[in-house]
Amino acid sequence: MKVPLANLLCITVLASSGTSFPLERRGAAAGKEKRVQYAAWDDVNVLAHGLLQLGQGLKEHVDKTKGQVRDITIKMKVFNVTVSELGKLTQMLQEDSEALKAKAQSLEESERLILNVSTDLREKTKELLKDRQKDHERMNKLEEKVDGLMQGEGLEAANGNYSDARIIQWMLEAQNKRIDDLVERIKQQQEKLDKQNVRIRTLQNQIQMKKELSSLKRKEDEVHLNASSEQRDSPVAMASDCHELFLRGETSSGLYTIQPTDSQPFEVFCEMTPEGGWTVIQRRQDGSVDFDQLWQAYQTGFGSLNGEFWLGLEKIHSVSKGGNYILKVQFSDWRDEVQSINYPFHLNGEESNYSLRILERPAGNLESSLSTETSRVPFSTRDKDNDQKNDLNCAKQLSGGWWFSNCGRSNLNGRYFVTPAPKQRHQRKQGVFWKTWRGRYYPLKTTTMMIAPAEIENKS
Repeated sequence: MKVPLANLLCITVLASSGTSFPLERRGAAAGKEKRVQYAAWDDVNVLAHGLLQLGQGLKEHVDKTKGQVRDITIKMKVFNVTVSELGKLTQMLQEDSEALKAKAQSLEESERLILNVSTDLREKTKELLKDRQKDHERMNKLEEKVDGLMQGEGLEAANGNYSDARIIQWMLEAQNKRIDDLVERIKQQQEKLDKQNVRIRTLQNQIQMKKELSSLKRKEDEVHLNASSEQRDSPVAMASDCHELFLRGETSSGLYTIQPTDSQPFEVFCEMTPEGGWTVIQRRQDGSVDFDQLWQAYQTGFGSLNGEFWLGLEKIHSVSKGGNYILKVQFSDWRDEVQSINYPFHLNGEESNYSLRILERPAGNLESSLSTETSRVPFSTRDKDNDQKNDLNCAKQLSGGWWFSNCGRSNLNGRYFVTPAPKQRHQRKQGVFWKTWRGRYYPLKTTTMMIAPAEIENKS
């Protein structure tokens, strides 16, 4: 039975105090012995104090050791889980490797069998060719005999040998038939041989392709590893727009990856000009993409960057929110006449429905088709009506999503019509139009919208 250290000390103290009372009654005769007993009691107090300190130290040490053991146990559990996962991955890789080895072995066996069959077929073909040669020789000999019989002297000799000639002729016909059968068999064997050769080449190509794919996969993994390590080690940040790429030395138009401030990287089409780089946000050219999309599609973007596309309201906002930007609108008609307009603008975020504000409207009637209001015009789609017409949904009436004010000035995201345009006016007004250039009911051939920092205008 375990006895606590404090209880043991109390028992010792009581025992010592019990022995001291009788000594006090003995009087002066036992004075010396009494002093000796009190001196032992002090020693016990000192010893008890030391034992208490030792017990406290041991308790703290035990608590600290328990905490360390607990931490080690947790780390061991994590290590065991990691080792278990690594074991499973290793097992999966081994199983995949064994499966690939088995497939490779089966392909090699199939190839070996096909090669053996091909060799047998070649030997049989050679034998058939030899038989054919012998048959030809026999047939020549028989023809010579027939010629000799047919050219014999006298009618009697000919009549006497008539039955022999018939027999020989029958033999020749049988021989010719046999030769024809052999030739047919040779053709069939040759066709089989050709098919087997095709199969052999196909299997060889498959084996070679699998080897090349494995090699390419290894190279891709190495490239990804190198690219990720280089990306981690590289201190150079991605460009925030196409003009920054132009300033870094990129002069060819095409696809690039950018990363605006507080945004994830994404791919854009950059139109590089002598003045700078423009980030293309919209392109219409052949009607290959349906622009009658819902709010979510216009927010995130759709289409192909190498063809027709809408970059996405959120991406346009992330690029243009970093400073003063210019919106360039460029379009052409079916006579290939081109027109372009530049607007200084500001695009708000999702909280204001990506409202567009033209900061300074250039002079002339052509520019007024986008917006004549000084206030912001929100973006609208057929499932999110934000236009300024209370009794009409402009996006549903005109098709596509756009910064509609009163439904009538412009819509570069409408339906794409190839000439001739529809005869009905209500259909034509759903097209791609810019009212102050060619009119509201003229379907444009191409449109391009792009943005760049305002400093690019100072260079043009």
